[in-house]
Amino acid sequence: MEFLSLLFLLATGIHWLNTRGQRQRTALLAEQLRPYQIEKHMEQLTSAYMRALGESDPERQLQILELQEQAEKQMAHEFQNLAREFAKLSAPPTRGFKLAIPYIDQLSPRFTFDMRRLLEVHAHGIERAVNNLHGLPPKDRSFQMMGEMFLMQHSCHWFCKSKTIASARMLAQHQTRYEQALIAVSPETRQAYADVVRGPNQHI
Repeated sequence: MEFLSLLFLLATGIHWLNTRGQRQRTALLAEQLRPYQIEKHMEQLTSAYMRALGESDPERQLQILELQEQAEKQMAHEFQNLAREFAKLSAPPTRGFKLAIPYIDQLSPRFTFDMRRLLEVHAHGIERAVNNLHGLPPKDRSFQMMGEMFLMQHSCHWFCKSKTIASARMLAQHQTRYEQALIAVSPETRQAYADVVRGPNQHI
């Protein structure tokens, strides 16, 4: 019984420390996001893309997508500013945990990822999609842009909570699995993302 009681106390302590750390990271990211309307732009663009992709008339589809140009540019610009400002912060508060274990970052940096670098990856990815540097057709470009936004949002939720929670939220909110978002982004984003969350020359 004493052993079980110790296990219970240990589990309770780990849960409490994890919750406190999650609140601190959530507050940090929320503070950095406050000056921007990134979430609003993402909601508008996602809704427009889905509406356009549901159109059977190619001309109407293109018309809906062309109307999103200003929101896309604002999204890219604001996210670049966010990444730039977040990069000025210092670690360890800017490090996210790959495993939900308190103080694991003090054991080894390989159990964490640098959110500063990850935001920079997403900023470049969104900018590439907005400028359509791969010359994709409108429909394919919309898929790529949604992939970039969904993966970016996943990273924010992962940083604040955990990868499991982030993946569950993306599936519930966007009916998109984590693996689908990785496929949808540009090859450059996918490789740079892997370098941050897993390390160079490793697959996700």
